[in-house]
Amino acid sequence: MAPLDDHDPLLRNKSGTARDRDPAEPVEELEIEAAIGHNVRLLRLQQGLTVAETAARIGISKAMMSKIENAQTSCSLSTLALLAKGFDVPVTSLFRGADVERPAAFVKAGTGAAIVRNGTREGHEYQLLGSLRGEHKRLECLHVTLSEKSQTYPLFQHPGTEFIYMLEGVMDYSHSRSVYRLHPGDSLQIDGEGAHGPIDLVSLPIRFLSVIAFPDSQV
Repeated sequence: MAPLDDHDPLLRNKSGTARDRDPAEPVEELEIEAAIGHNVRLLRLQQGLTVAETAARIGISKAMMSKIENAQTSCSLSTLALLAKGFDVPVTSLFRGADVERPAAFVKAGTGAAIVRNGTREGHEYQLLGSLRGEHKRLECLHVTLSEKSQTYPLFQHPGTEFIYMLEGVMDYSHSRSVYRLHPGDSLQIDGEGAHGPIDLVSLPIRFLSVIAFPDSQV
């Protein structure tokens, strides 16, 4: 990936894209641009074309083609017509997904449902911050509070990947054959199949966020 210059409004990483926008610019326009970019890239890959080959077929520059795919520009009607003709698809197919409401889970502070997990002990409090089902997996977000030392600390195992972010306190957290001392600001991402859980509550109270991404088979 080529380095960005000072005039490139797009920030890229392997997870997706982000771009600066004028506060007065309608968010809906960004949704449309993102949908067009996604659909154009998908059509190009389905037809086995490079960006340069696609640009030549459609009759636009390679730079413009790249900007379209990365949602860096708003396509004119004439450009949309060229894209549809070049891919041999209806113009409407380029907007697919722009009008889809994307799911989100919002929980006001203090209103998360208290839940009981397997192995819950006195002094171990779990507050559900949201559970979101997506196309490929389910996310479960927990706010965990360990307020007093128990005689036992449960070790958990579950399918999927878990992400832990420490907010307060200090604890030694075991996963598989390793032990990690977690302080506020520390994070830990683990394979949930490995036995894991706190093995020593070093400094109380302890609060941390736990986000679990379950695989397809668990959705």
